[in-house]
Amino acid sequence: MLKEKQIVKGNIQFIDEDGNGVFYVGKDKVLVRHVFEKEQVQARIQKRIQKGYVAELIRVDQKHPGRIKPACPIFEKCGSCHLLHMDAKAQSDFKKNQLIKLCKDAKLPLQVKDILTMEEPYHYRNKMIIGFQKDRNRHIQAGFYEEFSHKIIPYKRCLLHPEICDEIVEEIVSLMEKLRIEPYEEDKRCGLLRHVLLRYGKQSGKIMVVLVINQNVFPARKNFVNALLHKFPNITTIVQNVNTRKTSVVLGDQERVLYGKGYIEDTLCGLKYRISSKSFYQINHEQTQVLYQTGIDMLELTGNEKVLDAYCGIGTIGMSMAHKVKQVIGVEINKDAVNDAIVNAKINDVKNIRFICDDASAYMKKAQQRKERFDVVIMDPPRSGSNEQFLSALVNMKPKQILYISCNPITQVRDMQYLKRFGYVGDAMQGVDMFPNTNHVETICLLSKKAQ
Repeated sequence: MLKEKQIVKGNIQFIDEDGNGVFYVGKDKVLVRHVFEKEQVQARIQKRIQKGYVAELIRVDQKHPGRIKPACPIFEKCGSCHLLHMDAKAQSDFKKNQLIKLCKDAKLPLQVKDILTMEEPYHYRNKMIIGFQKDRNRHIQAGFYEEFSHKIIPYKRCLLHPEICDEIVEEIVSLMEKLRIEPYEEDKRCGLLRHVLLRYGKQSGKIMVVLVINQNVFPARKNFVNALLHKFPNITTIVQNVNTRKTSVVLGDQERVLYGKGYIEDTLCGLKYRISSKSFYQINHEQTQVLYQTGIDMLELTGNEKVLDAYCGIGTIGMSMAHKVKQVIGVEINKDAVNDAIVNAKINDVKNIRFICDDASAYMKKAQQRKERFDVVIMDPPRSGSNEQFLSALVNMKPKQILYISCNPITQVRDMQYLKRFGYVGDAMQGVDMFPNTNHVETICLLSKKAQ
């Protein structure tokens, strides 16, 4: 049995699905971050967990040629950017090899294509969530939650954020100090400001600031808002969100617009979208356009298709291809998202799309009973993937094609194994690097109904 703080050596045998490098000391499994496969490393044991020991990387004795010095001072602590120790080619190769292994293990004979990457893989995030705490000297710090914990890691600038957004956060900290606004303390459940959520329109340059507070009353609200707007005229709306629950969920249900319209607008694939605080909108503007165009190209649309966009959110995927098909029906269970989607269709004068607030599984069952047919179903589920109820309703509806977009290839492959049993198979998996410098990759597969 290994002991805490014990220094161990080993050769990294593989990188697991969570981004941990794995090596063994005898029969003991050791997990260490920020390494390459086949590197020879030294690490310090931190703690024991169910699947082995977590260790801190001390030294790399035999380095991979793709290793670079991380350009972030809190890389080791933060945990948000898993791959800053890899150059661009190494990151792309790593993600492609993970997809190849995943498909092989699942016995899905898919050609895994080269990852579609960004030329400039920094400052791409259009949504940021910041927490706050006081340091030992009682000064307020802004930061991110350390991976797998509730501990905040202070920061000044993030390589993934637009620079102006970090400047806004810095000013918010300054205003909190001046106006004596206390950060929320999770253990004591006291303090006012829990989080700040920023949304940034890449094309429009418009910025939304959402102040998540722990009570209905926001003391010094007017002074806070006026000072922030004076310094940053790019802020076009400020929203107060109230969350008094003991939860890790960032946003509460109650909102009040303190300035502006309560939403921002941005342009994606030539279409304008209204984005509110709770809207799902892809994090990476540039790569989302690549993702959607890749899906459209895969489908080889003729203009006569009837398309069902399940999990449609604010309607971005369906609207991006509406001009190439006969009709699109978007289904989404979130009322706010459906309202945004309806408005977005009107803003863009898209007349051949309709949005319905319903559970996608229930809608497909009703559509089948009405004998309503769809040529294409687009599915872009959450990280947990789809459930058997949805997949069963999908195969019973018998669309000709399924375009499966996923932010979690593990659950995508699981769902595709189910669909394969009913004759839906694909030829290729295309990775799109929506999240450069992290473990994550978006994947897209076109499945067609084969005769059985």
